[in-house]
Amino acid sequence: MTDGFFTCQKNVLLAKSPSAQIEGVFAATRGRLVSEEQEALLQQWLEEGAGNFPANESVPAVGKVSDTLTSDWLEGSELLMTSLSDLNVSPEVTPCADQQLSELNTLASSELQDHGVAELARLPAEETVTVADSAPWAAVVPQTDQQIAGCAGINTEVLNDDPAVLAWSLACDTETVPAEQLPARPIQDAVPFCPVPTEVPYHEILWRDWEDLSVQPCVLEQVSKNTALFEFRVMSYNILAQDLVEQGLDLYVHCHPDILNWNYRLPNLLQEIQHWDPDVLCLQEVQENHYWEQLEPTFKEMGFACFYKRRTGTKTDGCAVCYKHSRFQLISLSPIEYFRPGLDVLNRDNVGLVLLLQPMLPEGLGVKAISPLCVANTHVLFNPRRGDIKLAQVALLLAEIDKIARTAEGSYYPVILCGDLNSVPDSPLYKFIRNGELSYHGMPAWKVSGQEDFSQQLYSRKLLAPLWPSSLGVTDNCQYVTQCQPKKPGRREYSRDFLLQFRFCDIACERPPQLVLLEGVTDAKPVASAREHSAVTAILKRHNSLSFLGKWCSGVIQHSLNLTSVYSHFLPQRGRPEVTTMPMGLGATVDYIFYSAEPVESRAGRRMYKDGALKLLGRLSLLSEDVLLMANGLPNPFCSSDHLCLLASFGLEISSL
Repeated sequence: MTDGFFTCQKNVLLAKSPSAQIEGVFAATRGRLVSEEQEALLQQWLEEGAGNFPANESVPAVGKVSDTLTSDWLEGSELLMTSLSDLNVSPEVTPCADQQLSELNTLASSELQDHGVAELARLPAEETVTVADSAPWAAVVPQTDQQIAGCAGINTEVLNDDPAVLAWSLACDTETVPAEQLPARPIQDAVPFCPVPTEVPYHEILWRDWEDLSVQPCVLEQVSKNTALFEFRVMSYNILAQDLVEQGLDLYVHCHPDILNWNYRLPNLLQEIQHWDPDVLCLQEVQENHYWEQLEPTFKEMGFACFYKRRTGTKTDGCAVCYKHSRFQLISLSPIEYFRPGLDVLNRDNVGLVLLLQPMLPEGLGVKAISPLCVANTHVLFNPRRGDIKLAQVALLLAEIDKIARTAEGSYYPVILCGDLNSVPDSPLYKFIRNGELSYHGMPAWKVSGQEDFSQQLYSRKLLAPLWPSSLGVTDNCQYVTQCQPKKPGRREYSRDFLLQFRFCDIACERPPQLVLLEGVTDAKPVASAREHSAVTAILKRHNSLSFLGKWCSGVIQHSLNLTSVYSHFLPQRGRPEVTTMPMGLGATVDYIFYSAEPVESRAGRRMYKDGALKLLGRLSLLSEDVLLMANGLPNPFCSSDHLCLLASFGLEISSL
């Protein structure tokens, strides 16, 4: 992997750097262990190619690290913006002959790293590290969080090269390690990773297409009504908190230690966000000190207003929602803590954020009106065995969205729900969000998210109704009790004590068909005295509550938000499922962007939708598992998180007053 990474770095840097800069890059190595033959080859290349570069370009100052590092981040967007065919030829640089480039292979992996090291601020003492088949190169001991805690926000005004292919690598060892003694990094019980061919750059392997959905007939028909649209982009991104990397290094044994360093990952992540230029940004696994010291100052320079919620307890990461203050204005903000003391079903530290934003229309549109937009972001519990907790957390989030997005007339403003839900497509949790209903009573807890199959385990946890107590203040319709619509005439509130009176009614004495038959346990029926039976019958007749009791005993939860997914979770061109993350070499989809739509019909229990006031105009395509395996999984030198970012373009109808 290292060879492929540095070859990619070498090719891009040689194609983008002027001769004076390259000469300055390699000059530092001339006083060290570089053979005369190698130095002669370098000098020959510089003499023959010097005429291809502008004469007025000079070597960037080594000491100006903040400017150089930031400039490295921004110009990298030009590489991503260029088509693949354009990447092969540079209009400003005449490519070297193949033979000359091949002669530089022995120098590239060592000398280009010196260039990156030279651009780092306040260089610590250098040390010599031996790399296979190359001359020794100077490396820098990675700075600790304490060393970078006081650094200022990254300047977004000056940027130059792509950090994903910039040849700077931080050394983690302080001793010279011969190449033949480098330890192997096997991955147990996982799909083997395929090394990237050295001649194939990462940006070609991980190329993601933009899918323009505005040209689809159904969208054109709606837009053809001359309805003006407020267009905006939404990104959802789990950026992998550095504390979680260091606590779970066993999950990243396939990665070179250098690419896991926060000093390497931060510019990559910022470059990706800068390139796609979202108007609304929802981030998960945002480490608190990195947010306040680095991310928030940088995002503010980029024009974002930012809000952050750290996980409760001792956790150091959380969720952030940022929006362009030139395009939206904040109406309300609601942080959510899922932890509830004393409730086993809500005893974890996950959090969420719900914002209500008012789009700001450009001048010159006359008297126009546009609906507010509700944006929610969350990171649900990972534990595959505790689907009950996941379901309760999502229900609590939907109740908060119901409160924030509900209009005075009882309808809803458009909603966009982003996050890492730690659940796969077509799992019960996914179906609950998309179809608006789930019958959960008796369901194994591991089955809720569909992450892993624990069906062979005995005595697995099962979900029982009710999933949460009435003291939580959330109904089975995922609404706060205080926010429920006024009851129809004749409807009543039923307390727990009142419902316990029905424990001997006929429906309560029927054994559910999915209940495992245990002789002497689940085949027994409660026996009520004649007096108790007659009392229950009288209560039921008086309150006409048989239908209500049947629903209460069935364990069904619902919501009324009408949400559908931006992504289809399948790549028809490749015939493979989409993946958003790659834990231990196994691809899975756990990240989503849901948005409000209008239901039209249901097919085989699956609700179908069409776009309403909020229209999906485009999306950034995802990748399949086999493609990510070619790039050695996630993270890799090009993608600095173990998740892929999700990006969608929407249009919100603008109406006339």
